Amino acid sequence: LDSTYSWIMGVVAPNVEDGSLYLLKLGITPGRCVEDDLSSYNLCTQFVGDSEAGAEQCAERRDLEGLSQPEMADYLGIRVGSIVEHSVSQNGTLLTFDENGSEMYTDEIFSVQSCFDETYTIRTAARASVMLQLTLLLCVLGGLSVLRRDAEVLVLGPLRRMLKIVARYAQNPLVQPKLGRMRSSRRHKLSQRVISRDDDSMSSYSSESTATDGKNSAWRNDSFALGSYETEQLIAAVTKITDLLRKCWGVAGADIISTNLATREGELAEVFNPTVPGKSVYALFAFAAINDFDHALRNLGGDVMILINDVAQVLHGEVFRWGFGDSGQCNKNLGGAFLMVFRIGLVKEVIKKLEQATDVIWTKTSQPKVSQALKRRGRQQQPNFSPSVHRDSSNSAETNSSIPGSVGGKSFDSKSRHALRRINDSQRVSVKAMSLSLASLPGISTFTDRAVIGMLKAFASIHRDHKLRSWNNDIRLGYGVGAFTVSMIYGMDAGWAVEGAVGSEYKIDATYLSPHVNMASRMMSACKQYGVSIMLSQAVQELMSDVARSKLRHLDTVTVKGSSVKQKIYTYDARHRGADFFLYSRSDEQADVDADRYTPNIWNTDQDLKAMRQHVTEDFLAEFNEGRKMFLLGEWSGAQKRLERANELMVENALEDGFLEEELEEIQNQALNPKEAAEELKKENGDGPSQCLLD
Repeated sequence: LDSTYSWIMGVVAPNVEDGSLYLLKLGITPGRCVEDDLSSYNLCTQFVGDSEAGAEQCAERRDLEGLSQPEMADYLGIRVGSIVEHSVSQNGTLLTFDENGSEMYTDEIFSVQSCFDETYTIRTAARASVMLQLTLLLCVLGGLSVLRRDAEVLVLGPLRRMLKIVARYAQNPLVQPKLGRMRSSRRHKLSQRVISRDDDSMSSYSSESTATDGKNSAWRNDSFALGSYETEQLIAAVTKITDLLRKCWGVAGADIISTNLATREGELAEVFNPTVPGKSVYALFAFAAINDFDHALRNLGGDVMILINDVAQVLHGEVFRWGFGDSGQCNKNLGGAFLMVFRIGLVKEVIKKLEQATDVIWTKTSQPKVSQALKRRGRQQQPNFSPSVHRDSSNSAETNSSIPGSVGGKSFDSKSRHALRRINDSQRVSVKAMSLSLASLPGISTFTDRAVIGMLKAFASIHRDHKLRSWNNDIRLGYGVGAFTVSMIYGMDAGWAVEGAVGSEYKIDATYLSPHVNMASRMMSACKQYGVSIMLSQAVQELMSDVARSKLRHLDTVTVKGSSVKQKIYTYDARHRGADFFLYSRSDEQADVDADRYTPNIWNTDQDLKAMRQHVTEDFLAEFNEGRKMFLLGEWSGAQKRLERANELMVENALEDGFLEEELEEIQNQALNPKEAAEELKKENGDGPSQCLLD
């Protein structure tokens, strides 16, 4: 009985989930030691206790006596599946006593039957299962997010970036790649390291091999810097390819790249077609050439490429910096000459915007007057529609309707009419392009001033750059006595041109075709004839601001080959002798700020512009201008006197400044004929235009 009591106390669990029953029914057969069943009310109270809670438990258990599982479930209000029945039976021998007290042994089946309410267990298990499933779900979602992040970072993200690069480049091929801007400092350091090793390679073969190893090492470092994943390297490759296309084709090839990279009906063009139609544009054209390039080519051999690239590095940088927006671009490298283009815009766009601006201005000023006139006219007269008016209008309508479909009695289909309309439109655009005055464009003076300053800044930077100045001491060029100086001449013109590609599917060149390009080339060539560093056409001079025009010198009035129109040619007096441009050197960041903060007053304040023109005095300009006027009027004797005096003033100014004293002393001490050498030196430092007009 004690063991039974202990077991029942262990499984009754009266405090489970607000006192709900746990042990619903218990039966032990055969019964011993007690007359009542173990689940009777009296025995239950002995086990559980006579407390109020225990009494309720025992009363409820008593009510369950004789009920089946479905009935118990219905009585307790629980699911049938929550009631679990356990039954254990075993054969054994039962010892009993008869009336006489004698022992009797009989074979009996000992069994224990119990019913438990597993609602609490089921609910607990269900909650644990839900929590487990939620935990598993969170773990799966977390794992997927990690995997998705890796896929986004390593695959999808780089692919989107590559597509954005291609799309951005198709929209604007001249845009600067972001990857290049972010890593420009690192590439600059690596390039400086490689360049220093290249300079050392010029001494001997062993140093050349060392420089080659340095190049490979720098390339490997740059490759590792791209990223340790293939997608990052692929992005860098796509960016470099687009950057290479931008640099190789320039602004003239931008339309070719855009046309071939742009999507057609949601798909990329499968076939590369470089021969697309050209477009008419307005631009400023500038040619720049290295002086004595043939001499450098003969003496330097393969190293002349290094010289050209050193010059291009300085020239292109200043052109790009001072060009308005992104308009300053280098179009061609022609050996020792370079074609720069400061693109104003497409002819159609420029004409359209100018007409829109004109319409807005005139509409605002004339609209009130027109509306008042119309009101007065409406009050004075009534509309009159006569038969003749109807007849004329119908005839005109018939005439107009027959024009698109027939010409000279011959009918054309829609394609032919579209082609004729396109030809007429292009002819109208060409006529407008030739007749439009660029001076009427708003802001053109700032645009032109910056372009000219870009050329003049390149002039100063070439005589200031350390690498270019080191070429002056190269024994192959100056024979070790500094007889060679890296210098350039410049020519500029403004007007229209056809922008596009010339060539075939095997080889194409993006270029500009225009008489204005040829004029810029002639201006550059004329610099040698007139002895100046830069020459501007009248078209460029007319587009500049008043302050800039006051700094130019009218050299001559000429007619160029292939044209009968006379035009004036100008120069900005720029001389590097006696001008120490090192004193006015500025960092790239400071120079960019100067370009962004351009005002016309820069012609009076910029140190480089003032230094290269310091040899020009008011007395000299007065004599030269008077001599040029007499020369153009045919007054030869007066012109000769004035021009000779202007040339003498230029030499006197050079002597007064003192930068010829050392050279004159060397001539006196070393030259075989000091007098002739001194005269030659004075001639070199005289005024080139004056000497040209005198000759």
